[in-house]
Amino acid sequence: MPFVETPVPNPVTAPAAKVASAAQQGPAANVLVTGALLILLSESMLVSSGLIIRQISDTLPTPMIVFMRNLLGLMLMLPLLLRAARQLATRNIHLHLLRALVGVSSMACLYYSWASLPMAQAALLKQTAPFFMPLIAYWWLGEAVPRRVKWALLVGFAGVALILNPQQGQFNWAVLVGLCGAALGATAKVTVRRMHRTEPSKRIVFYFSLFGTLFSAIPAYLHWVTPGPVELIWLLGLGATSTLAQLLFTRAYGLVPAAQLGPFTYSSVVLAALIGWWLWDETVALVTVIGMMLVFSGGLLTLGRSALRWRR
Repeated sequence: MPFVETPVPNPVTAPAAKVASAAQQGPAANVLVTGALLILLSESMLVSSGLIIRQISDTLPTPMIVFMRNLLGLMLMLPLLLRAARQLATRNIHLHLLRALVGVSSMACLYYSWASLPMAQAALLKQTAPFFMPLIAYWWLGEAVPRRVKWALLVGFAGVALILNPQQGQFNWAVLVGLCGAALGATAKVTVRRMHRTEPSKRIVFYFSLFGTLFSAIPAYLHWVTPGPVELIWLLGLGATSTLAQLLFTRAYGLVPAAQLGPFTYSSVVLAALIGWWLWDETVALVTVIGMMLVFSGGLLTLGRSALRWRR
C-alpha cells in the first residue's frame, strides 16, 4: 500500500486563513442584512400604498387612482430618466406596449382588491404572481418547469382555492379580480425578462411610465372625478410610496439573489393584517388563514436549496 502523506496545518498560517474566511463571510452577511432591510422597507411602502387606496376608494374610482398613480410616478421619475435620454431609442416598441398594457391592467385589478378585501387578503393575492410566472414563461419563452416548482404550484393554488371561497360557500369576486391582477403582473414580469435581452432597465422604466400613463388616461377620463385637496395629498403619497417601493425593490435585488430575499416579501401580509385589524377591526376566517399558509409554503418551495440552507 503506498504511503500517503497527510498534510499538517501550519500553526502560523491556519489562524490567518480563518480570519480571512471570516472577513469574507462578514461582508456577505452585511449585504444580506442590507438587502433584507430594503425588501422590508419596500413591502412596507407597498402596504402603505394599499392603505392609501383603501382610504380614497370611497371618493375616487379605481381608474382615477390608477391614472394619478402613473402620472405622479412619471413626474417623479422623469428627471432621472431624462439623464438617460440617449438610451431611449428602441426597436421593441411592441413589447413595451404589451408590458404597459398588462401592467396597468394588473394595477387596476390589484387596486380594486386593496379597496374591496381585507388588507391581509389583498396583500397575499399580490404574492401569488410567482405561481403564474413559470407557466407563462413555459408557454412563451419555452423555459422548463422544475419538479420542485410543480409541487410549489400545486400547493400554492390549493391555498388560492381556499381563499377564493372563505365564507360558507359564498364566492368572493373581488378575490378573483385580485388573482387576475397577480396573473397579469406575472405576465408583465415575464415580458420584462424577455425585454432584458436587448433593453436596459432605464428604457423599460421610461416606456412603462409613459405608456402606463397614456393607457390609464382613457378609463380615467370615462370615470373622471376631480379630486379635492385632501384626495390630492393622498394621491401624492400614493405616487411617492409606490415609486419608493420600486426603487427599494430594485436596489435589494441588485445586492442579493432573489432566492434569499423571497421569504421577506411575505412580510407585507403580516403588516397588512396588523393594519387592517388596528384601523378597521378586520378579522380573517380560519379557512382563509389555512389558504394563506399554503400560499406561503408554496412560495418557499420555489426558493431553491440555497435559500433553504440560508434559512437554516
